Amino acid sequence: MAVTINLYDSFKEYMGDGTIDLDGHSFKVMLLNNSASFSAGHSVLADVSGNQISGGSGYTSGGATLSSVTWGQTGGTAKFDAADVTWTASGGAITAYKAVLYDDTPSSPLKPLVAFIDFGGVQTANDGAQFKLIWNAAGIFTLT
Repeated sequence: MAVTINLYDSFKEYMGDGTIDLDGHSFKVMLLNNSASFSAGHSVLADVSGNQISGGSGYTSGGATLSSVTWGQTGGTAKFDAADVTWTASGGAITAYKAVLYDDTPSSPLKPLVAFIDFGGVQTANDGAQFKLIWNAAGIFTLT
């Protein structure tokens, strides 16, 4: 299964006008069900939040805050990265098909979207196991 990450059109605008500050804001990743689909025209969390998996079993509604976020440039390539994200399933399984990365800081627009992540199929962590998002060594995304 190939994982794909698509950046939202609005993210490009928000990054350019300073609405999204990649090295100064707080970012979250939220898990989604199989009904979610990427639309480049989505711009805020409310556009996709109806497809969030149910909270519980170790998953907190709204997703997890990214830690160790970095944004920098080397040799003409800018890289956005963060520590891997882990949820531990407790009292049931965590099952997701997709995820969305969003900026949790701005109040206008509220919670702008950054990227849509498609796992390429169902991913499940059974009770007691870990559900992990392991970012590529090259970063969550790069701009060249």
